[in-house]
Amino acid sequence: MPLDHLFSPLSLGTVSLKNRLIMAPMTRSRAGQPGDVPTSLNAEYYAQRAGAGLIVTEASQISRQGQGYAWTPGIYTDAQEKGWKGVVDAVHAKGGKIALQLWHVGRISHHLLQANAVAPVAPSPVRAENSKSFVVLPDGTPANVPCDEPRSLSSAEIPGLIDDFVRAARRARRAGFDLVEVHAANGYLLNQFLSPNTNQRTDQYGGDLENRARLVLEIIDAIGEEIGFDRIGVRLSPGGVFNDMDDPQSEDMALYLGSEFTRRGLAYLHIAEPDWAGGQPLSAEFRRDLRLAFPGCLIYCGNYTAEKAEAVIAAGIANAIAFGRPFIANPDLPRRFQENAPLNTPDPDKFYGGGAEGYTDYPTL
Repeated sequence: MPLDHLFSPLSLGTVSLKNRLIMAPMTRSRAGQPGDVPTSLNAEYYAQRAGAGLIVTEASQISRQGQGYAWTPGIYTDAQEKGWKGVVDAVHAKGGKIALQLWHVGRISHHLLQANAVAPVAPSPVRAENSKSFVVLPDGTPANVPCDEPRSLSSAEIPGLIDDFVRAARRARRAGFDLVEVHAANGYLLNQFLSPNTNQRTDQYGGDLENRARLVLEIIDAIGEEIGFDRIGVRLSPGGVFNDMDDPQSEDMALYLGSEFTRRGLAYLHIAEPDWAGGQPLSAEFRRDLRLAFPGCLIYCGNYTAEKAEAVIAAGIANAIAFGRPFIANPDLPRRFQENAPLNTPDPDKFYGGGAEGYTDYPTL
């Protein structure tokens, strides 16, 4: 079938995209060490995929405290900012657009990743069951280990957390990123504040739905004052169960936040669909309601084919579709879709860590 809608241009705020094929954020654990600094290898990887309408980078921690996996890049030091600038410059040189995903993992962490080996932080001291953090053990061996029990963030610490997001966004703009994406999905810190199974607070950040949403909106407002609301996207995961999430109000929360994002004029809303991790598929009714709550640029991500993406964009359900694993194995994914060419198969054994193999060595047409 023709892919006229998928390959039509799109505006996200003040940023113009050449197509509606988004590269989804995917952790690859290949930041340079020491310091979790993006390298020329990372620049090559992203530049290879600049045919996407927009690249959303792998999640990047806004602070040392926000890290939950070894070898993931940060955006809180001068060296990290300089490394990311090299990535951005390489993508722009190939005619691409790129957004940096801002990340704090919250309770999905371990004391070996934290400064002074302290406990991770979370809205409440609720441990994530059946969830893993990737660490380097004291003997130098990398390992997946159960997440530590977190401590609760105090109310007095919240302003500092918001400042960390703002500083990260400021660095992203200095590095030349076209947009930033606030990661409020997949069971990480901001998602933990949104969900009642992880947020048991009794202050202004806990309790009813509006209070649980307060931190996300305060972060958006603070970043918006710094770089402009039209350069901000947000990722949500309604119905998501990854990282021990269980939120019966998650669709209501997404609709509430969608309307608040509309009021603020955000560049886009990015929905990570739940069924990739065992959650129930989103209903047609919810998609319709979300479209009404957020008439701006709506991106869905979750096991789409080119034909399915074309259909949902043509129907007005979404404005763009994000692809994850197909982009790992197919740097020229847009061209392959246009030419109806076969796709390379990704190698899961090389998703995380390592060097060029399984990262920048997948063949193009």
